[in-house]
Amino acid sequence: MVTRLDEPANYKEGMAGPKAAKWKVAMDSEIKSMYDNQVWNLVDNVLGRKTVGCKWIFKKNTDMDGKVHIFKARLLAKGFTQTPRVDYDETFSSVAKIKSIRIMLDIAAFHDYEI
Repeated sequence: MVTRLDEPANYKEGMAGPKAAKWKVAMDSEIKSMYDNQVWNLVDNVLGRKTVGCKWIFKKNTDMDGKVHIFKARLLAKGFTQTPRVDYDETFSSVAKIKSIRIMLDIAAFHDYEI
């Protein structure tokens, strides 16, 4: 299945399409970013345990004219296959406080920045 912007639904579609080289660059950038930010620790698999799978998500960013200017790829873990206190002990979700957003908007308004 291909979305409205001709975004691949999975890795196989992305690598088989005419924009495969651009998607590969986006994927390499995502892996490098994860490596640089130490997103995970590579460990040996425990005998008898399943590993958590992952999936590539592909998106195109367009400008106001609808012209594609960025190809983005994100690697997502299939967290729904995990069991609490067996596969993980803690969770993390980035959240912005409303105070932080208000301060940012105040600064933008003061300097006449476009948001």
